[in-house]
Amino acid sequence: MLVSGNYAEVQLNYLPFWEKPPLFIWMQAASMNVFGINEFAARFPNAVCSIITFIVLFLIGKKFYSKKFGILWCLVYSATILPHLFFKSGIIDPWFNLFIFLSIYNIILFINNPIGLKEILNGLLAGLFLGLAVLTKGPAAIIIVILTLLAFVIWNKNFKVFLTKAFFVFTLTTLFVSCSWFIFEWLRGNGQVIKEFVTYQIRLFETGDSGHDGPFFYHALVLLLGCFPASFLFIAGYRNTQGLTPFQLLFRKFIICLFWIVLILFSIVKTKIVHYSSLCYFPLTFVAALAITHNCSRLTFNNIIKIFYWLITLLITIAFISLGFINYFKQYLINGTLIEDGFARENLKANVHWSGFESLLGIILLTSLWLIFRGITQKNLKFIYSGFGISLLFIYLSINVLVPKIEQYTQHSAIEFYKACSTQKCYVETHHFKSYAYLFYSQRQPQDYTNPDQIKSIKIYLDNAEKEGHSRFTSFPNANGAWMKEGKIDRPAYLVCKKTDEKELFTNLSLKKLYDKNGFSFFVRMPYKPAK
Repeated sequence: MLVSGNYAEVQLNYLPFWEKPPLFIWMQAASMNVFGINEFAARFPNAVCSIITFIVLFLIGKKFYSKKFGILWCLVYSATILPHLFFKSGIIDPWFNLFIFLSIYNIILFINNPIGLKEILNGLLAGLFLGLAVLTKGPAAIIIVILTLLAFVIWNKNFKVFLTKAFFVFTLTTLFVSCSWFIFEWLRGNGQVIKEFVTYQIRLFETGDSGHDGPFFYHALVLLLGCFPASFLFIAGYRNTQGLTPFQLLFRKFIICLFWIVLILFSIVKTKIVHYSSLCYFPLTFVAALAITHNCSRLTFNNIIKIFYWLITLLITIAFISLGFINYFKQYLINGTLIEDGFARENLKANVHWSGFESLLGIILLTSLWLIFRGITQKNLKFIYSGFGISLLFIYLSINVLVPKIEQYTQHSAIEFYKACSTQKCYVETHHFKSYAYLFYSQRQPQDYTNPDQIKSIKIYLDNAEKEGHSRFTSFPNANGAWMKEGKIDRPAYLVCKKTDEKELFTNLSLKKLYDKNGFSFFVRMPYKPAK
């Protein structure tokens, strides 16, 4: 958007990209206009989202139960690994989830008071936030909210909700806000936006997009481990509703419905990516915080939960302690059979300095988990608060100490290459793996996609791909890569692939391997220059 000056359309490879709506992309573009095109600017909107999210959690928690509960909910959320890391990213989901949660909260308010003076306003706000969620990521927001509402209505046997004025206002507002951008694009002659949106949603549901597939229990495992120990507090406090007021019971029921709808829905969806179940962070930490605040005296871990709690605690602690000494046993991992993924074994060959002091993070985590466990077993809130406070310290230190080192294993060599490509006039593409990193770090420009032979070749490739049922957008890298291998290039063409997939490129005699590093292989094809 910044380079082309075209803010009306989301673009990929400087071509209209209809699989994602523009709201979050506009936020990032605005941020980059202020801070420049860099990682900080890309992540800044989610940093703002984190501040707003914690204000929302505190205010809702205060209204739902007490000021103390609002503070604790914020603490549990921020001191849980996945929710905390969530806001450090540049992905769309933090804003998407916040808008959905605000929509659901206003639905709860007009259900609780269907004939009150504010129910119309709550319906309006619920529709506004749901519409913004659609403009952030897509129509999946409507599916999630409607299924959650339907589950609650069936559970509560209150079908009159659908006949209220507030629900009517909610429906109209949702349609108006969510369809506004689609209608705008349709009036501009871009009717394919609707088709591409539908096609993309179906593909995510039916296939493991971009290789991101996994078993049905994938997201349940992600939440259990990634939100530990809040996930165990959720389990321990799940059935305990004693002493709650009617409004608190209604709120809790709706939140529980949200949790199960999101978990089941994305367990069914074939594409499995960690953050797809991130909307579960709200209900999971809510139930965990409620279990501590309201039911601490009755909160218990049975023997099975205790065993699993300490089993996971020990496994995670050992894993973090081992990181500091990884250089002593990584050769065993590379040569052994414990890691089946050849690409991951190649990643481990990176030369990363570990001092050994990183292992102290494991001790900090163990201290945190021990305090939380002791607080639960001894009904001592101070221990629980201290445990989550130390967990917050552990996460902060891990982000600053461990994440940069892990990045050196996973993608540093590729990003280093992309940055080098940004200094020269060339073509860059990935081979058989999906990435947006090369577009960002190699600073691709519109003229990189204007070669007449390139345009013709890519169109033929994409037309054939579309006839075979593939998306034109997801097929573009393959189309561009195929042209770079065989077409009439006018500048150096660089292809990056995983080392495990490099054999296919060796069959192309015009490609020359430059080098391989930490799991990635880098190839170049030079333009043909006739002899003088």
